[in-house]
Amino acid sequence: MSANIKQHDHVITEEEYLKGELDSEIKHEYVDGYIYAMSGASKNHERIAGNVYLAYGNHLKKSPCEPFASDIKIKTGSKFFYPDVMVVCKDQTQSEYYTESPTIIVEVLSKSTRRMDEKVKRMAYQSITTLQEYVLIEQDFVDVEVCRRSERWISNHYFMGDEVLFESIRLTLPVEEIYARVENEDVRIYFEEQQRFQHLTTT
Repeated sequence: MSANIKQHDHVITEEEYLKGELDSEIKHEYVDGYIYAMSGASKNHERIAGNVYLAYGNHLKKSPCEPFASDIKIKTGSKFFYPDVMVVCKDQTQSEYYTESPTIIVEVLSKSTRRMDEKVKRMAYQSITTLQEYVLIEQDFVDVEVCRRSERWISNHYFMGDEVLFESIRLTLPVEEIYARVENEDVRIYFEEQQRFQHLTTT
């Protein structure tokens, strides 16, 4: 989603937040008693999130693991977030509206969400004991960053022509599939070069 805008200056309880979300037409994230309204996403944002969600869904059809899109919340400590995509393998939460036990979390970055996704959410997410991979995907240029618990959360970056390993669900996905239909300069240049190469090898 796009920028999180602080909605109220007064502190509310988690119970008040959860009840309010059931009736609200706008989604809000909750950080230590304060709620932040979420604005709409771009087409590129939705293309990337949709591509990842569909790939996860197809891969996990016969698995106990289950993908969720951006309408299901994650609770970590005194915070609730709406990740763009996540995978839950062993849900330890009774609520129908949030989970506390994701295996993979995916966030699609934009200029307005970068600070929240790279700093606040990264620290909060990596404190979740079930989380195995945190994925940050740029929408304005090509860069897929995967941080794995098995590698002590170091950053691995993938670009067009690479394949991304989602280790925790044993899925390998070409970066091209993640950026299918996305319109940015990196994607355009990559496919133009691919077309030129194919032309040279067939003439």
